Amino acid sequence: MSFNSRSIIVILALVLDHFLGDPSNRWHPVAWMGRGIAWAMRHGPGEDASPSRQMAYGGGIILVGMSILAGIGAAWDRMARGLGEIGWGLEALILQTTLARRGLARAARQVQTTLQEDDLPAARHWLSWHLVSRDTRELSPSQVVAATIESVAENLSDGVVAPLFWYVVGGLPAALVYRFLNTADAMLGYRDPAREWLGKVPARADDLANLIPARITACLLLLATPLAGGDIIQAWRVWRRDAGRTASPNAGHPMSAMAGALGVRLEKTDAYVLGEELRPPRTHDISRALRLITLATGLLALFSIGMSIGYRKLNTQQKDFSTRRHRKR
Repeated sequence: MSFNSRSIIVILALVLDHFLGDPSNRWHPVAWMGRGIAWAMRHGPGEDASPSRQMAYGGGIILVGMSILAGIGAAWDRMARGLGEIGWGLEALILQTTLARRGLARAARQVQTTLQEDDLPAARHWLSWHLVSRDTRELSPSQVVAATIESVAENLSDGVVAPLFWYVVGGLPAALVYRFLNTADAMLGYRDPAREWLGKVPARADDLANLIPARITACLLLLATPLAGGDIIQAWRVWRRDAGRTASPNAGHPMSAMAGALGVRLEKTDAYVLGEELRPPRTHDISRALRLITLATGLLALFSIGMSIGYRKLNTQQKDFSTRRHRKR
Protein backbone atom coordinates (compact mmCIF):
# COMPACT_ATOMS: atom_id res chain seq x y z
CA MET A 1 0.00 0.00 0.00
CA SER A 2 1.23 3.49 -0.86
CA PHE A 3 1.36 6.31 1.67
CA ASN A 4 -1.66 7.89 -0.04
CA SER A 5 -3.77 4.75 0.20
CA ARG A 6 -2.81 4.28 3.84
CA SER A 7 -3.99 7.81 4.65
CA ILE A 8 -7.35 7.04 3.03
CA ILE A 9 -7.61 3.73 4.88
CA VAL A 10 -6.95 5.53 8.18
CA ILE A 11 -9.95 7.76 7.53
CA LEU A 12 -12.13 4.79 6.55
CA ALA A 13 -11.11 2.92 9.71
CA LEU A 14 -12.03 5.92 11.89
CA VAL A 15 -15.43 6.17 10.20
CA LEU A 16 -16.04 2.44 10.65
CA ASP A 17 -15.07 2.63 14.32
CA HIS A 18 -17.44 5.55 14.83
CA PHE A 19 -20.43 3.75 13.34
CA LEU A 20 -19.69 0.08 14.06
CA GLY A 21 -17.53 -0.03 17.18
CA ASP A 22 -15.95 -3.28 18.32
CA PRO A 23 -17.10 -6.61 16.84
CA SER A 24 -18.06 -9.39 19.23
CA ASN A 25 -15.23 -11.28 20.93
CA ARG A 26 -15.88 -14.21 18.62
CA TRP A 27 -14.67 -12.15 15.65
CA HIS A 28 -12.33 -9.70 17.39
CA PRO A 29 -8.60 -10.12 16.62
CA VAL A 30 -7.67 -8.56 19.98
CA ALA A 31 -9.77 -11.19 21.77
CA TRP A 32 -7.92 -13.89 19.82
CA MET A 33 -4.62 -12.33 20.86
CA GLY A 34 -5.76 -12.34 24.47
CA ARG A 35 -6.70 -16.01 24.33
CA GLY A 36 -3.32 -16.84 22.82
CA ILE A 37 -1.48 -14.94 25.56
CA ALA A 38 -3.62 -16.59 28.25
CA TRP A 39 -2.78 -20.03 26.80
CA ALA A 40 0.94 -19.17 26.84
CA MET A 41 0.67 -18.04 30.46
CA ARG A 42 -0.95 -21.32 31.51
CA HIS A 43 1.88 -23.30 29.91
CA GLY A 44 4.68 -21.07 31.14
CA PRO A 45 7.08 -21.39 34.08
CA GLY A 46 5.55 -21.09 37.54
CA GLU A 47 6.25 -18.48 40.19
CA ASP A 48 9.05 -20.66 41.59
CA ALA A 49 11.02 -20.44 38.33
CA SER A 50 14.06 -18.18 38.21
CA PRO A 51 13.56 -14.54 37.16
CA SER A 52 15.77 -15.05 34.10
CA ARG A 53 13.67 -18.01 32.95
CA GLN A 54 10.44 -16.08 33.41
CA MET A 55 11.83 -13.08 31.54
CA ALA A 56 12.99 -15.31 28.71
CA TYR A 57 9.57 -16.90 28.47
CA GLY A 58 7.86 -13.50 28.43
CA GLY A 59 10.24 -12.41 25.69
CA GLY A 60 9.41 -15.58 23.78
CA ILE A 61 5.70 -14.79 23.95
CA ILE A 62 6.44 -11.39 22.43
CA LEU A 63 8.69 -12.70 19.66
CA VAL A 64 6.35 -15.51 18.63
CA GLY A 65 3.27 -13.30 18.79
CA MET A 66 4.91 -10.48 16.82
CA SER A 67 6.09 -12.92 14.16
CA ILE A 68 2.66 -14.49 13.74
CA LEU A 69 0.83 -11.14 13.59
CA ALA A 70 3.38 -9.59 11.24
CA GLY A 71 3.02 -12.59 8.93
CA ILE A 72 -0.77 -12.37 8.95
CA GLY A 73 -0.66 -8.63 8.29
CA ALA A 74 1.83 -9.02 5.43
CA ALA A 75 -0.28 -11.75 3.81
CA TRP A 76 -3.37 -9.55 4.08
CA ASP A 77 -1.48 -6.59 2.61
CA ARG A 78 -0.47 -8.66 -0.41
CA MET A 79 -4.01 -9.86 -0.93
CA ALA A 80 -5.47 -6.36 -0.53
CA ARG A 81 -3.10 -4.93 -3.14
CA GLY A 82 -4.57 -7.32 -5.69
CA LEU A 83 -8.15 -6.24 -4.98
CA GLY A 84 -7.77 -2.52 -5.68
CA GLU A 85 -10.23 -0.23 -3.91
CA ILE A 86 -12.18 -3.21 -2.56
CA GLY A 87 -8.96 -4.24 -0.82
CA TRP A 88 -8.77 -0.78 0.75
CA GLY A 89 -12.19 -1.26 2.30
CA LEU A 90 -11.34 -4.71 3.61
CA GLU A 91 -8.06 -3.47 5.05
CA ALA A 92 -9.86 -0.57 6.73
CA LEU A 93 -12.25 -3.11 8.27
CA ILE A 94 -9.33 -5.06 9.74
CA LEU A 95 -7.58 -1.88 10.90
CA GLN A 96 -10.79 -0.75 12.58
CA THR A 97 -10.61 -3.73 14.94
CA THR A 98 -7.37 -2.32 16.40
CA LEU A 99 -9.22 0.88 17.39
CA ALA A 100 -11.27 1.40 20.54
CA ARG A 101 -12.63 4.97 20.54
CA ARG A 102 -16.32 4.06 20.41
CA GLY A 103 -15.94 1.31 23.03
CA LEU A 104 -13.98 3.69 25.26
CA ALA A 105 -16.68 6.35 25.03
CA ARG A 106 -19.40 3.82 25.81
CA ALA A 107 -17.56 2.59 28.91
CA ALA A 108 -16.95 6.13 30.18
CA ARG A 109 -20.60 7.09 29.67
CA GLN A 110 -21.68 4.03 31.65
CA VAL A 111 -19.63 5.24 34.61
CA GLN A 112 -21.01 8.76 34.20
CA THR A 113 -24.62 7.56 34.08
CA THR A 114 -24.32 5.59 37.30
CA LEU A 115 -22.72 8.57 39.04
CA GLN A 116 -25.58 10.81 37.87
CA GLU A 117 -27.96 8.25 39.37
CA ASP A 118 -26.04 8.47 42.69
CA ASP A 119 -25.12 4.79 42.41
CA LEU A 120 -21.49 4.98 43.52
CA PRO A 121 -21.01 1.20 43.97
CA ALA A 122 -22.14 0.62 40.38
CA ALA A 123 -19.87 3.40 39.12
CA ARG A 124 -16.92 1.81 40.91
CA HIS A 125 -17.85 -1.56 39.44
CA TRP A 126 -18.06 -0.34 35.84
CA LEU A 127 -14.85 1.66 36.26
CA SER A 128 -12.90 -1.43 37.32
CA TRP A 129 -14.71 -3.66 34.81
CA HIS A 130 -14.02 -1.54 31.73
CA LEU A 131 -11.35 1.07 32.35
CA VAL A 132 -8.80 0.59 35.15
CA SER A 133 -6.97 -2.20 36.96
CA ARG A 134 -6.64 -0.42 40.33
CA ASP A 135 -8.77 -1.21 43.38
CA THR A 136 -11.86 1.00 43.07
CA ARG A 137 -13.81 -0.12 46.15
CA GLU A 138 -12.93 2.90 48.29
CA LEU A 139 -12.87 5.62 45.63
CA SER A 140 -14.91 8.77 46.18
CA PRO A 141 -17.15 10.10 43.37
CA SER A 142 -14.49 12.64 42.42
CA GLN A 143 -11.80 9.94 42.35
CA VAL A 144 -14.00 7.76 40.14
CA VAL A 145 -14.40 10.69 37.72
CA ALA A 146 -10.64 11.35 37.77
CA ALA A 147 -9.82 7.70 37.04
CA THR A 148 -12.33 7.67 34.18
CA ILE A 149 -10.85 10.81 32.61
CA GLU A 150 -7.32 9.43 33.01
CA SER A 151 -8.36 6.22 31.25
CA VAL A 152 -10.07 8.16 28.46
CA ALA A 153 -6.89 10.17 27.85
CA GLU A 154 -4.50 7.22 28.00
CA ASN A 155 -6.68 5.02 25.82
CA LEU A 156 -6.97 7.74 23.18
CA SER A 157 -3.26 7.07 22.73
CA ASP A 158 -3.31 3.28 23.11
CA GLY A 159 -6.60 2.65 21.32
CA VAL A 160 -6.62 5.21 18.51
CA VAL A 161 -3.44 7.18 17.85
CA ALA A 162 -0.86 4.42 18.35
CA PRO A 163 -2.39 1.76 16.08
CA LEU A 164 -2.98 4.35 13.35
CA PHE A 165 0.55 5.74 13.75
CA TRP A 166 2.07 2.30 13.36
CA TYR A 167 -0.23 1.55 10.43
CA VAL A 168 1.04 4.62 8.57
CA VAL A 169 4.63 3.66 9.42
CA GLY A 170 4.47 -0.04 8.57
CA GLY A 171 1.06 -1.00 7.26
CA LEU A 172 -1.24 -3.63 8.70
CA PRO A 173 1.64 -5.80 10.01
CA ALA A 174 2.86 -2.94 12.23
CA ALA A 175 -0.66 -2.09 13.46
CA LEU A 176 -1.40 -5.70 14.41
CA VAL A 177 2.01 -6.12 16.08
CA TYR A 178 1.36 -2.94 18.09
CA ARG A 179 -2.04 -4.19 19.20
CA PHE A 180 -0.46 -7.50 20.27
CA LEU A 181 2.22 -5.70 22.31
CA ASN A 182 -0.39 -3.52 23.99
CA THR A 183 -2.58 -6.54 24.79
CA ALA A 184 0.40 -8.47 26.16
CA ASP A 185 1.32 -5.55 28.42
CA ALA A 186 -2.29 -5.26 29.62
CA MET A 187 -2.29 -8.95 30.59
CA LEU A 188 1.29 -9.48 31.75
CA GLY A 189 2.62 -6.09 32.79
CA TYR A 190 1.84 -6.31 36.51
CA ARG A 191 4.09 -6.49 39.57
CA ASP A 192 2.40 -9.39 41.32
CA PRO A 193 4.34 -12.60 42.09
CA ALA A 194 3.04 -14.41 39.01
CA ARG A 195 3.93 -11.66 36.52
CA GLU A 196 6.70 -9.57 38.07
CA TRP A 197 9.37 -11.05 35.78
CA LEU A 198 7.16 -12.64 33.14
CA GLY A 199 5.85 -9.24 32.12
CA LYS A 200 9.14 -7.30 32.05
CA VAL A 201 9.78 -7.68 28.32
CA PRO A 202 6.14 -7.07 27.26
CA ALA A 203 5.99 -3.95 29.44
CA ARG A 204 9.23 -2.49 28.06
CA ALA A 205 8.24 -3.33 24.48
CA ASP A 206 4.89 -1.59 24.96
CA ASP A 207 6.64 1.47 26.45
CA LEU A 208 8.86 1.70 23.40
CA ALA A 209 5.97 1.27 20.96
CA ASN A 210 4.02 4.08 22.65
CA LEU A 211 6.89 6.54 22.98
CA ILE A 212 5.96 8.65 19.93
CA PRO A 213 2.16 8.07 19.84
CA ALA A 214 1.71 9.24 23.45
CA ARG A 215 3.32 12.57 22.64
CA ILE A 216 1.36 12.91 19.40
CA THR A 217 -1.80 12.32 21.45
CA ALA A 218 -0.86 15.08 23.88
CA CYS A 219 -0.32 17.45 20.94
CA LEU A 220 -3.72 16.53 19.47
CA LEU A 221 -5.40 17.19 22.83
CA LEU A 222 -3.58 20.49 23.03
CA LEU A 223 -4.80 21.54 19.58
CA ALA A 224 -8.35 20.40 20.41
CA THR A 225 -8.44 22.41 23.65
CA PRO A 226 -9.52 25.80 22.21
CA LEU A 227 -12.09 24.03 20.02
CA ALA A 228 -13.64 22.66 23.22
CA GLY A 229 -13.55 26.07 24.93
CA GLY A 230 -10.51 25.30 27.07
CA ASP A 231 -7.32 27.19 27.87
CA ILE A 232 -4.54 26.01 25.55
CA ILE A 233 -1.86 27.85 27.56
CA GLN A 234 -2.95 26.07 30.72
CA ALA A 235 -3.05 22.73 28.91
CA TRP A 236 0.49 23.31 27.59
CA ARG A 237 1.81 24.35 31.02
CA VAL A 238 0.35 21.36 32.87
CA TRP A 239 1.49 18.94 30.15
CA ARG A 240 5.09 20.16 30.13
CA ARG A 241 5.30 20.30 33.93
CA ASP A 242 3.48 17.09 34.94
CA ALA A 243 4.01 14.61 32.09
CA GLY A 244 6.91 12.95 33.90
CA ARG A 245 5.13 12.44 37.22
CA THR A 246 3.64 9.04 36.37
CA ALA A 247 5.53 5.75 36.65
CA SER A 248 4.86 5.12 32.97
CA PRO A 249 7.11 7.07 30.59
CA ASN A 250 4.14 7.60 28.28
CA ALA A 251 0.83 7.70 30.15
CA GLY A 252 1.58 11.04 31.80
CA HIS A 253 1.65 12.88 28.48
CA PRO A 254 -1.99 12.49 27.37
CA MET A 255 -3.26 12.48 30.96
CA SER A 256 -1.52 15.73 31.97
CA ALA A 257 -2.55 17.40 28.71
CA MET A 258 -6.14 16.33 29.42
CA ALA A 259 -5.94 17.66 33.00
CA GLY A 260 -4.80 21.08 31.78
CA ALA A 261 -7.30 21.14 28.92
CA LEU A 262 -10.23 20.45 31.24
CA GLY A 263 -8.88 22.53 34.10
CA VAL A 264 -9.17 19.65 36.60
CA ARG A 265 -6.83 17.88 39.00
CA LEU A 266 -6.23 14.21 38.21
CA GLU A 267 -4.86 12.25 41.14
CA LYS A 268 -4.07 8.62 41.85
CA THR A 269 -3.53 8.12 45.57
CA ASP A 270 0.11 7.48 46.51
CA ALA A 271 1.12 7.63 42.84
CA TYR A 272 0.80 11.05 41.17
CA VAL A 273 -1.05 14.35 40.98
CA LEU A 274 -1.53 16.08 37.64
CA GLY A 275 -2.67 19.69 37.64
CA GLU A 276 -2.40 19.96 41.41
CA GLU A 277 -3.53 23.62 41.51
CA LEU A 278 -6.73 22.90 39.57
CA ARG A 279 -10.18 22.00 40.90
CA PRO A 280 -11.31 18.41 41.59
CA PRO A 281 -13.19 16.85 38.68
CA ARG A 282 -16.97 16.56 38.70
CA THR A 283 -19.28 14.11 36.93
CA HIS A 284 -19.98 16.36 33.93
CA ASP A 285 -16.25 16.55 33.23
CA ILE A 286 -16.47 13.02 31.78
CA SER A 287 -18.63 14.41 28.96
CA ARG A 288 -16.11 17.19 28.45
CA ALA A 289 -13.29 14.66 28.23
CA LEU A 290 -15.22 12.61 25.67
CA ARG A 291 -15.87 15.73 23.60
CA LEU A 292 -12.17 16.52 23.71
CA ILE A 293 -11.13 13.07 22.45
CA THR A 294 -13.76 13.32 19.69
CA LEU A 295 -12.27 16.63 18.58
CA ALA A 296 -8.73 15.23 18.81
CA THR A 297 -9.77 12.24 16.69
CA GLY A 298 -11.36 14.61 14.19
CA LEU A 299 -8.11 16.55 13.96
CA LEU A 300 -6.29 13.29 13.35
CA ALA A 301 -8.68 12.54 10.48
CA LEU A 302 -8.14 16.02 9.03
CA PHE A 303 -4.37 15.56 9.19
CA SER A 304 -4.78 12.25 7.35
CA ILE A 305 -6.86 13.97 4.65
CA GLY A 306 -4.25 16.72 4.39
CA MET A 307 -1.44 14.18 4.06
CA SER A 308 -3.36 12.35 1.35
CA ILE A 309 -3.98 15.56 -0.62
CA GLY A 310 -0.38 16.67 -0.14
CA TYR A 311 0.93 13.32 -1.32
CA ARG A 312 -1.23 13.45 -4.44
CA LYS A 313 -0.07 16.97 -5.29
CA LEU A 314 3.56 16.03 -4.74
CA ASN A 315 3.15 12.93 -6.86
CA THR A 316 1.48 14.96 -9.64
CA GLN A 317 4.25 17.56 -9.56
CA GLN A 318 6.90 14.86 -9.78
CA LYS A 319 5.15 13.30 -12.77
CA ASP A 320 4.84 16.71 -14.49
CA PHE A 321 8.51 17.41 -13.84
CA SER A 322 9.50 14.00 -15.23
CA THR A 323 7.34 14.60 -18.34
CA ARG A 324 8.84 18.04 -19.02
CA ARG A 325 12.33 16.70 -18.51
CA HIS A 326 11.67 13.85 -20.91
CA ARG A 327 10.34 16.25 -23.56
CA LYS A 328 13.45 18.45 -23.30
CA ARG A 329 15.59 15.44 -24.03
